Amino acid sequence: MFTTRSRAWMISLAIAAGAAVGAAAIASAASNSTSTPGLSSGAAATPDPAKLAHGPGETLLTGDAASKAKAAALAKVPGATVMRVETDSGSATYEAHLTKADGSDVTVLMDGNFDVTATVSGFGGGPGR
Repeated sequence: MFTTRSRAWMISLAIAAGAAVGAAAIASAASNSTSTPGLSSGAAATPDPAKLAHGPGETLLTGDAASKAKAAALAKVPGATVMRVETDSGSATYEAHLTKADGSDVTVLMDGNFDVTATVSGFGGGPGR
């Protein structure tokens, strides 16, 4: 049916086509400027709590509770920017994720009266810290 030369040519063509498709996929991925939601661009690609979904068992705070949590967190970390406030699935009742004036992140933990009980560098340790 096929000569050895025809078979070799078809195999070479298939390999070349596969390489072209693979190269196109790699080039597309490399040039794609969108990133995974919740990840900031940069060498380390660290998560941005303002864009990530809150943890399991946590609820974003609204209204008076949000205002109290923000005020308590900012009193503890003056000059910071609050990314979000929420209930905490760990040992605290509430938590606030902030970006400090120097660009670093901190999580402020609060009890049920919005009294600060701890601060944790970064985004916090997750449930059961």
